[in-house]
Amino acid sequence: MMDELTLLQRIVVWILPVIFAITVHEVAHGWVAKKYGDNTASMLGRLTLNPIKHIDVLGTLIIPGLLLLSFSGFIFGWAKPVPVDPRNFKNPRRDMAIVALAGPVSNLLMAVGWALIARVGVTIGMQAEAVSLPLIYTGVAGISINLVLALINLLPIPPLDGSRILTGILPSYWAWQYNRLERFGFIILLVLLYTKVLGLILAYPMFVAQQAFFSIAGL
Repeated sequence: MMDELTLLQRIVVWILPVIFAITVHEVAHGWVAKKYGDNTASMLGRLTLNPIKHIDVLGTLIIPGLLLLSFSGFIFGWAKPVPVDPRNFKNPRRDMAIVALAGPVSNLLMAVGWALIARVGVTIGMQAEAVSLPLIYTGVAGISINLVLALINLLPIPPLDGSRILTGILPSYWAWQYNRLERFGFIILLVLLYTKVLGLILAYPMFVAQQAFFSIAGL
């Protein structure tokens, strides 16, 4: 659907969904952490939707920008992680798993919101294309980026959210051993991306999820 857009139109369509998807994801971690007793993110001013507070030059600007310029059809990125101190939790392993889950859940909720925005565009239809088409294109971009972020973050690769969730389930010894992989996590992710294995892993769940959300959008 995006193939017919020029590069400038692609940038306009994707910029808000990408910024919101990454920013809200991180704020969700900090907000839930605060609910469970850790005020670290709040004290450092990270519980804000101001994207400047969360921008990571590589993950928020360069990587999404390069993927957009390459017309790969696959865009993802990340923000500066919101600091969380598990020592402030009553049940550190369980509470950290819940905090980790908050990120992907926020992306799924945002995907619903973008689907409803696209639905408004579909409802307006041909009567006012100048209004309906931007809503539809931006809604589709919002659905796509949020589903990609949710699915990638649920992968059990340290330090992704999925690894924090798995850590909360594993016995303490195995959780400790498993988390030793964290220093290699980014390399593993890049290798999976470069070899296109990541695309193969995500292809089917992404297809199923997109169909569900596009149905909400009326597409």
